[in-house]
Amino acid sequence: MKSIKINIQRVSYLLFCGVFIISCTKSFDEKTAQQTDFSNSSLIQVYMATVSATRNYVYVDGKSVTGAALSLGSVYPAIGYASSIPGGFRSFLIKDTLSTSTQLQLSFAENMKVGKNYTIFMYDTINSPRQKTIETDIVIPSDSTARLRFANFVFSKTAVPAVDIFSKRQNTNVFTNIQISEATDYIKYPSALTDTFYVRETGTTNLLATLNGLTPIRKRSYTLVFRGRYQTTTGTIARTLSSFSNN
Repeated sequence: MKSIKINIQRVSYLLFCGVFIISCTKSFDEKTAQQTDFSNSSLIQVYMATVSATRNYVYVDGKSVTGAALSLGSVYPAIGYASSIPGGFRSFLIKDTLSTSTQLQLSFAENMKVGKNYTIFMYDTINSPRQKTIETDIVIPSDSTARLRFANFVFSKTAVPAVDIFSKRQNTNVFTNIQISEATDYIKYPSALTDTFYVRETGTTNLLATLNGLTPIRKRSYTLVFRGRYQTTTGTIARTLSSFSNN
């Protein structure tokens, strides 16, 4: 009789534990569908070189893809090098969502090839925004080097000279004669070594901007961008050289 009572107590305790575990199990309500199949996708980055841009959002086929506003000098995605979108012809809209904004909206269409990477460079000013979509050819080096390219998206109302990019560490020009709205191909570049880069008028030592302390990580790809107002040397829209990672 005593044994029966003990067994009943054990069964009751196990039932109680089972109910307790079930009641404490949390279900995950996935609000945003996760993408796991990228076989029909393209990858994009958006770099904001539009002078005076403060809160730009990117829409693809009418749907917002940016979680935070893009201002001059920012890149989307801010975390993670690219965003996945369906391949094929896509409709883009980039705009300032503030109702009182004087920025003109920019809409355009691109044929995004499946499996390809692209960088959309926004440039000019908020009164006449423009864009250029450039394929980002990601190749992982087989050695310990990094990769580097240069894009010239500085703004000027008048014609200005092309530019060279001079490496202090290598003591030579690594890119030459790059016109506004042009981007170079990638070149191999030493990794793990800190370098300083100078933007100069082509064929001269006339200094336009400096980027201090870039240390490329091995097997990574980087873009140097010349942006801002060509004739401005101080303030938030001053000409400057910046960098961002492409992978």
